[in-house]
Amino acid sequence: MRSMLAFAAAAALAAVPHASAGEVEVLHWWTSGGEARSVQSLKDMLAGQGHQWRDFAVAGGAGGEAMAALRSRVLAGRAPAAAQINGTALQEWGRMKVLANLDDVAREQQWDVRLVPLIAQAMKVDGHYVAAPVNVHRINWLWINRALLDRVGGRTPQTWDQFFALADRLQKAGFIALAHGGQPWQDFTTFETVALGVGGAEFYRRALVRLEPAALKSDTMARVLATFRRLKAYTDAKAPGRDWSAATGMVVRGEAGMQLMGDWAKGEFIAAGKQPVRDFICASAPGSDRAYSFTVDSFAMFRLNDAVAVQAQTALARTIMDPRFQETFNLNKGSIPAGLGVEMGRFDHCAQESSAYFVASSMIGTLVPSVAHKMALPERTAARLRDVVSRFWNHDATSVDDTMAALLHAARE
Repeated sequence: MRSMLAFAAAAALAAVPHASAGEVEVLHWWTSGGEARSVQSLKDMLAGQGHQWRDFAVAGGAGGEAMAALRSRVLAGRAPAAAQINGTALQEWGRMKVLANLDDVAREQQWDVRLVPLIAQAMKVDGHYVAAPVNVHRINWLWINRALLDRVGGRTPQTWDQFFALADRLQKAGFIALAHGGQPWQDFTTFETVALGVGGAEFYRRALVRLEPAALKSDTMARVLATFRRLKAYTDAKAPGRDWSAATGMVVRGEAGMQLMGDWAKGEFIAAGKQPVRDFICASAPGSDRAYSFTVDSFAMFRLNDAVAVQAQTALARTIMDPRFQETFNLNKGSIPAGLGVEMGRFDHCAQESSAYFVASSMIGTLVPSVAHKMALPERTAARLRDVVSRFWNHDATSVDDTMAALLHAARE
């Protein structure tokens, strides 16, 4: 089935006429390394169709500056053809009535078939496609240095009890058990991974997506917070403020045994010449092997008035969902294709595992959106929850009961 979908999508792309060449201006922040190579492949594929790409690139621009520049352009009536906008922010732009309708190209390429329902829903505003997804990142990964695991005679932990037993072995052998970067988004990434592993997918949805008061102040949440706090004893004193990639580097070099982080961490291992299974282990975070928390990178398309520009924009959306681009991009970035019609034979063990978990969790109802990575809640609400979680992590005197009450308050504001 997947091979047939891939063939059909590629054939549809090849059938697109090249007569009406246009220009697409694209806001993105993929300006270095594998991401830059991936963007170049997209430019080349568009050029092959007779369209020109114009960069509106902002290095490191995933934050406020890029979005402020985009908002200024849109309000001035000079919107780019496309912009890298992820998660719930799509809904905010949709309410401004400035996004293009991609339903025609979605029907042509069968997006409703090629995207799992949760991803398809995330790309829509008021039931209409407004963005094209380029990838899926799994958040609930545990990364382990294989040599250290073998040295302490441990095994890959599947439960939190097994995780702490391994952490004790690593610490006793003189290693940092858990590499962590003490930044609010990293704190919350770890917290939501613990919530998924301790409480399961349905609890995660009730507590962190639907923000149900009974879940936020429950015995299960108390266990989540207690487990989360217990992790801190296995980190090092230099963790506060550390970048995620520096934490991954500790595991790569054998200074630390484990890290809880999304699959972009794999790029640090690969860049250092390490190989999955042989040098490092990618495993589901404890307790979450039957679940999958995700974030998606996507390009939103803006309303344009020029007919030729609209044709080029449509070609961009179509090319993003072409299996050839999905394969090339995700091989470079370490994520997996958003479209289901992509062969995984060229991907490494971790990506193949991720793809299998992604499909399976979608089928059994345990696929959940990441709060830490902007897929579940409006940013203002997510920011309040992040503050509560980081305060709990950083201040040992803050009690579990007080933190549950603070989470409830943050959800209600």
